[in-house]
Amino acid sequence: MAQAGAPTLKWHLVASHPHDAADFTQGLVWSEGRLFESAGQYGASRIAEKELTSGKTLRSTPLPGTEFGEGLALIRGQLWQLTWREGLASDGEHLIISNGSSHLYFVDPETFQLRRSVEVRDDDQPVTLLNELEWAQGAIYANVWLTDRVARIDPATGQVTGWLDFAALKRKAGITRQREAEGAVLNGLAWRADRQRMLVTGKWWPKLFEVQLQP
Repeated sequence: MAQAGAPTLKWHLVASHPHDAADFTQGLVWSEGRLFESAGQYGASRIAEKELTSGKTLRSTPLPGTEFGEGLALIRGQLWQLTWREGLASDGEHLIISNGSSHLYFVDPETFQLRRSVEVRDDDQPVTLLNELEWAQGAIYANVWLTDRVARIDPATGQVTGWLDFAALKRKAGITRQREAEGAVLNGLAWRADRQRMLVTGKWWPKLFEVQLQP
């Protein structure tokens, strides 16, 4: 489980948008005014482009029924989607992959060779269950599966430099304890560079939020 060595970071809610509660969100990407989402579940996995303000699906590509969609990243103009059970992000040069452990892996997108890896630690404690990943402002943000917390990670050392607690967003989305137990957990981060905001949602959440991170 995540430890509490690094400080808790402040944020405030800027906007709330509709989100398709039928999507088992696994990854988000924002690029040049466009929002892309990866959804999971066998028979329902897809990559979709969505309109942020309405939540409407603009176009969608389904995965075969035998594939369970996972993380999503954009690198060099191409969308990359992983399948069960990994998270994915990009620093513009590498694909950054999580596998549910405390390690992150930096992979060459052309050769798929492992370039390096880091162990994520909060002080001296490993942080496991790293899931959805996002690259923003020179740091990696990773939600800890089955929690409301997101770690801000130094990509060079793996050290957690701060925590975001999004429990309030879960409540604003109307997620009950029963729905959370059924799988409606935090899972979906995208950095909106044009406005310096983070987009946040969860699996089967009916809302997608824009938050401003505080210095």
